[in-house]
Amino acid sequence: MSQQYNLPLLEAVCRRGVLCATSVRYWRGCKKLSAEDLGLDPAHVSERLIQLGHKRLIPREALSAFSLIESRAHALVESGSFPFLGGIARFVPNPRLAALTEGLDKLRDEFRQATLDFVAGYGPLRDRAMEEWREAARHLNGSTESLLITIEQSFPPAGDIAKRFGFDTRMFQVASPENLRLEVSESIEQMEIADQRRRVAEDASRRLQSDLDGFIRESVTTLREETARLAADVLATIDGSEGGVHQRTLNRLTTFIESFRSLNFAGDQQLETTLERFREQLLTRSAEDYRNDSTALRSLTEGLNRLRDNAVAMVRTEGRDVLTRFGQLGGRKLAVAS
Repeated sequence: MSQQYNLPLLEAVCRRGVLCATSVRYWRGCKKLSAEDLGLDPAHVSERLIQLGHKRLIPREALSAFSLIESRAHALVESGSFPFLGGIARFVPNPRLAALTEGLDKLRDEFRQATLDFVAGYGPLRDRAMEEWREAARHLNGSTESLLITIEQSFPPAGDIAKRFGFDTRMFQVASPENLRLEVSESIEQMEIADQRRRVAEDASRRLQSDLDGFIRESVTTLREETARLAADVLATIDGSEGGVHQRTLNRLTTFIESFRSLNFAGDQQLETTLERFREQLLTRSAEDYRNDSTALRSLTEGLNRLRDNAVAMVRTEGRDVLTRFGQLGGRKLAVAS
């Protein structure tokens, strides 16, 4: 026999985007030093006077290119996605996928070139760093020899250093766990295992449905909160500006609305309609027009106040209104056989 589990949210999520996991790995050039590494007796080390812990084997700037690429990669992914189920990956709506992939490809090329440059200069860099450590060790009260041996052994061999670097991106989709079929057998033990797997699959499906419910509501709420925050920020900017409204302020609103369209995978029609109305009514004028027309400026500030208040009111609904409609996009039946 078989049981049917309706997971419309899962089906709809899979249609609207993919999951992305990006990993940037590089040798951090650090070593955690202990009192013994310094040739000191741990029982007689005063933490007030001697600071142990992670120490840089090489200067910070030697790895600055990798640090920058890593931060840019994470910022790129986070700006066009939502944290999925506690952060196991990032959910990327379909309209953002092409730009994200292109951006990550460029960063991966930069990372590859930076890796080649670092590996090529690793030997001389290591030699210079050891010279600096030898000079620094002369001013320590502990065993200079012990410390230098520890430091030197902490540098990866030249032939292995390239293995410490990697830029990887994986795109995938989550699937409902289904009961794993077993070979036909008269074994009671096999039948018991099959029953256990069926129950696990049922429980996992129920948990997944609940988790997806929370993910969609949180994503909707995030965009609504960002809308309210932007409106408040723009109001504060206008209020604090002696020159009135600047074009970059209006451009910031236009860019946000365009970004919202590509991130609105859940189909938040209420906020989309509100933003589109705001754009049509208040973003067709230039900043100069607003500076020269006090009535128009008043309309803009009133519109921003309404936008902020409406977004705050939407946040209080916790996305429940959107969730109901979103689930209707799915509807495929996932069978769990036993």
